[in-house]
Amino acid sequence: MRILVYTGKGGVGKTSVAAATAARLAARGQRTLVISTDAAHSLADALDRPLGPDPTPIAPNLWGVEVDSLREAERNWGSIQRWFANLLQWAKMNEVSAEELLVFPGLEELFSLLKIREFANSGEFDALVVDCAPTGETLRLLSYPATMTWWLEKIFPWKKKAIKFARPMVKMAAKGLELPSDDVIDAIELLCRHLAELQELLLNPAVTTVRIVLNPEKMVLAESRRSFTYLNLFGFTTDAIIVNRVLPAEAADGYLAQWRSIQARYDEEIQAAFAPLPILRVPMMQTEVVGLPMLALVAEAAFGEGDPGAILFEGRVEEVAKEEDGFVLYLAVGFAAKDEINLTQRGDELTVQVGWHKRKVILPRTLMGRPVLGAKFVGQRLRIRFGDRPAAAAAREEE
Repeated sequence: MRILVYTGKGGVGKTSVAAATAARLAARGQRTLVISTDAAHSLADALDRPLGPDPTPIAPNLWGVEVDSLREAERNWGSIQRWFANLLQWAKMNEVSAEELLVFPGLEELFSLLKIREFANSGEFDALVVDCAPTGETLRLLSYPATMTWWLEKIFPWKKKAIKFARPMVKMAAKGLELPSDDVIDAIELLCRHLAELQELLLNPAVTTVRIVLNPEKMVLAESRRSFTYLNLFGFTTDAIIVNRVLPAEAADGYLAQWRSIQARYDEEIQAAFAPLPILRVPMMQTEVVGLPMLALVAEAAFGEGDPGAILFEGRVEEVAKEEDGFVLYLAVGFAAKDEINLTQRGDELTVQVGWHKRKVILPRTLMGRPVLGAKFVGQRLRIRFGDRPAAAAAREEE
């Protein structure tokens, strides 16, 4: 089983790239399912085929599905939600308000992601290509299973026998309050188990890798860098960057000449931001990318004759760790020179310069506000050590 997760800022063309990848995998003989978990589905438009909530045949070895988040929410959350609704009604909250409160942010999208686990376990496919929601939503959702599992286990730590014994007494003492039934407890336990399985699947670098799709533009690049840092922080493996809609050499003159110059400048920043990850480029096509023939051209541009299902980079480019001497940021650098290291910190951005090579890193919240104490090469990685935030350091001195 191979799972490829495509994400990126809205409008960069990640759906087209995901569909192109799936079509190429299918053409190479792998039973491939391309899945849209984005609430605003556009996968059917890219494939030029109607899709539904169940796998629909597109071509030999290729199926597509647009997950119905409402249906999945009812399957996974329905009985739990009904118990919560009764609880809120017992607390004198009107029915409309109760229903709105029980749609937790990101929950329906999370249940869409649970379909990945289901399809992976079905044995019907060799590869899953996931067209995720725009980057911000994806990061929140990909990190949700661990958070949700913890939340459910802390809120519902009861055992069936204990709750069955307590149910009649609580109902009398609380004047009608019903503790969750066995069906609700079963649903909670099943949801926790499925979330844990999904988390294990997504964090297994031998199975799942993330690919960030971007355009060579300032705002898109800034969000992509931030997303890349947080994907590393949450433990996900990114194995490629795909730069989409690159203006070809023919655009060097005329109306698009300035745009091509801008893209060339940001291409250098992309190299510096994501090295040593492989950076694949897809040119701006002459017509809209709709249908299998156009998707085949996108796949050809991105992967050439290579296997799009291969793991294109192994290991983690960035890693944050808490060690004995404080918080440490490890960077896999795309250059071997060990000249003098210069570090410049500004807000959430850290600029690392080694010799003539420069790289900008977006710091996660864990490291923001912490001063850099030093840096050195350890093996093939740069180890950057951070100190305490000024307020914390001052408080310790007072003690």
